[in-house]
Amino acid sequence: MSEKKLRLEIVTPQRKVFSEDVNFLVAPGSQGELGILPDHAPLITSLNIGIMRIEQDGQKFKVVVSGGFMEVRNNRTTVLANSAERAEEIDVARAQAAKKRAEERLASRSPEIDILRAELALRRALMRLKAAGSE
Repeated sequence: MSEKKLRLEIVTPQRKVFSEDVNFLVAPGSQGELGILPDHAPLITSLNIGIMRIEQDGQKFKVVVSGGFMEVRNNRTTVLANSAERAEEIDVARAQAAKKRAEERLASRSPEIDILRAELALRRALMRLKAAGSE
C-alpha cells in the first residue's frame, strides 16, 4: 500500500513554482510555522516571509515565500504567494547585494528611506540566503 500524499501548488502572479504530490510540508504562517500532513483539517492562513520546507519521497526541498496566503482542503494545499523561489533557483550574489543594500539603508536612517520597506527587503534577502545555504 502506498503512502498517502497531498497535492501542493505554489503560485505567484508570474508563474507556477511548484505543483506536485508531497508527503509533508512546513509553511511560515503569520502566527508561526504550520506543519501540514495528508488529511489535514481545512485551513486558510496568511503567510510571512520565510522558508517553506517540503518533503517528497525522502527528498527535501526549500521554497522561499514572501507573504501571501495558503489554503488547505481535501488533501490539496494551495499557496498564493507574492513571490516564491525554489532554493536551487536563488542567485546568491544578487541576494547578498540586496542584503547589503537593505542594511545600508537601515543604517543611514535617512528621512527619505522607507524603513519598513528596507526591513522587509532585508528579511527577504536573509531568507533567500538561508534557503540557498549561504548564511
